[in-house]
Amino acid sequence: MDIGSMLGSTMSTRETALTQLQVDSFNKTLAVNGRTSKTELGKDDFLQLLITQLTHQDPTAPMEDTQFIAQMAQFSALEQMTNMSSGFAKLTGLLDSSEASQAVGKRVDIESGVDQVSGQISAATRGEYPQVLVNGSWYDWSTVKTVYADNGGNAL
Repeated sequence: MDIGSMLGSTMSTRETALTQLQVDSFNKTLAVNGRTSKTELGKDDFLQLLITQLTHQDPTAPMEDTQFIAQMAQFSALEQMTNMSSGFAKLTGLLDSSEASQAVGKRVDIESGVDQVSGQISAATRGEYPQVLVNGSWYDWSTVKTVYADNGGNAL
């Protein structure tokens, strides 16, 4: 997708070319500084494009109010989706931590690479990526494949 189609048809060919040149120049400075350009646009990128569009619009034919309001609504929706995604990631971490903590004292089967380990969980860490201590070694909670009930034989 090119800049002209993202910014709408209110920009002249010259303005679109100038904006594309600015974007290309910015991407090159990112590459020089050890950063690579992203394949997805985030809320900061969206806001940058909107500001660029407003800066380069023709004063005799400014962007229509409805178009501007629609773009601001898109920006607001993007920001809210980003916030929700961050919230869901935190919630997932809390649930995993809680689940790992509740499994302390239970027997588990772990698949760590090609190795399979069975044993009792003697400790668990909390946080975004919880770990469990089994047979003296720490394993990521995500590697636990089976948790057995306290009576030893029945899987949960």
